[in-house]
Amino acid sequence: MDIITAIIYIVLFIIMMIFVFSIGMLRQYMPKRELLLVLAVAFLIGAIGGAFFLQPIYEELPDMASTVEKSMPNNEETLYLDLSSSVDTNALRNDVSSMEGFKSFNETSISIPMWHFNEVEHDYFEEIVGNIDENYRNYTVTEDRINIELADNYTSYEALKTFSDWFKLVYGETLSYAQVHAVLVVDSTHLDDFEQVLLNKGIVASKIEGPVQNTVNATNSSMLSNLEFTLVCGGVGVVVALIGIYMDTVVPAYRRFRKSMRTKRKR
Repeated sequence: MDIITAIIYIVLFIIMMIFVFSIGMLRQYMPKRELLLVLAVAFLIGAIGGAFFLQPIYEELPDMASTVEKSMPNNEETLYLDLSSSVDTNALRNDVSSMEGFKSFNETSISIPMWHFNEVEHDYFEEIVGNIDENYRNYTVTEDRINIELADNYTSYEALKTFSDWFKLVYGETLSYAQVHAVLVVDSTHLDDFEQVLLNKGIVASKIEGPVQNTVNATNSSMLSNLEFTLVCGGVGVVVALIGIYMDTVVPAYRRFRKSMRTKRKR
């Protein structure tokens, strides 16, 4: 949301509160039994105004809070990417590495979905996977998947080709799908640019870590829910109405208080 729109929304909410205040000031011309009706109307107007005008601004708070972190030099964000094996990781690497704010791009592991292993098959794969390629730094075999960590400077394409060649030799079949896990580190000031480039390629980070994301998470965790925020705005409307209702009492009392304080000071 742009600043002008936010200012307009705030002004509209203030106008609604002025209207509520005016209703409160008219209370002296109403029967006493209408007090609850005035407060109910004030709550309703405050809640509606908050939901329509203030809540869109309130929802932007995480982005506003992260703006400061994005402007700080030397801050880095780490994006964890889960990519289909059909994605050209070399092309992706070339694209992001040419952008301002790029720090590093590493393919860390691959996940290969398999059929549901029985106990014998599970034990066999646990024993044999490590012998397929010496660049498989570590690996785990679950009941239907093989996860392989890659050695430094070893690409997912090379790892998948080695495994696929072995699999075809042993089972006579080809792999239909695999997932590549990569880590992209960027300068926080250019995080939005990298996210947009990834989104244009149909890629969304599965997790982001860093000062900016930490600020967003902390702000989100401390924010009220939509219902709670609407109720608070309704409460503001009630308070404004009460100020209007008792304005004729509060203002003279305040003036008397100020006059008494001045008298004491003169003494």
